[in-house]
Amino acid sequence: MSEYLAKFIARCGAAARRKAADLVKSGKVLVNGRVVIDPAFLVDGSRDKVALNGAELKAPQENVYIMLNKPVGYTTSHSDKHADHLAVELIDCLEAQRLVPAGRLDRDSEGLLIFSNDGNFIQQLAHPRYNVCKEYRVLADKALDAAAQRRMLNGIKDDNELLRALKVSACSSEDNCYIIVLNEGRKRQIRRMLRACGAATLRLQRISVGSVRLGDLPAGKWRHLTEEEVNSLRECCRQGQ
Repeated sequence: MSEYLAKFIARCGAAARRKAADLVKSGKVLVNGRVVIDPAFLVDGSRDKVALNGAELKAPQENVYIMLNKPVGYTTSHSDKHADHLAVELIDCLEAQRLVPAGRLDRDSEGLLIFSNDGNFIQQLAHPRYNVCKEYRVLADKALDAAAQRRMLNGIKDDNELLRALKVSACSSEDNCYIIVLNEGRKRQIRRMLRACGAATLRLQRISVGSVRLGDLPAGKWRHLTEEEVNSLRECCRQGQ
């Protein structure tokens, strides 16, 4: 995004805007190696190299908050030599390579992933300490009876880990379909719990993280979170501490 050179210098914290204009007029500013004396010269901080008195200026990083509806077949990791497709590749914005996911969805799962370059925000969303609930819509190959649902709520020991669901309820619209809520994210947790109950997972879709819901965002598409959504997620983390 282009902006006036003097404004860019001020945003970098090198000088107040009026002083920045004077510095430009005095010939002390280079843009891509060339002297520019017009304070209204347009620069793009993400592409142009701006230097003041020989020192390159870097604009403060703006925080970006994005939600993606990850399709099946995409890997959440930012880099994986064994992955055919990376989820972050679906996000076509300038900051994409600096985005980090809040938690993971395995390759065979789909649904809501939140990405940001705000490390503290991502850590809070992903860390069990903050108890941010994640809701999943799960299709099993057989019905989970009341005893199986109680096991999931009480906790299932698997591979020296205690796997526990916060809520389990049957969907009214489809047979063998369940809404499962977790406040932790152990590796393939839901699939492991269903397997322990004698069922296989046919489809697993995350439909919400905290107060933010996937809604009607199509598979493979992304959008920026609204300010209200970001604030509500921060509040979820505060309440969960």
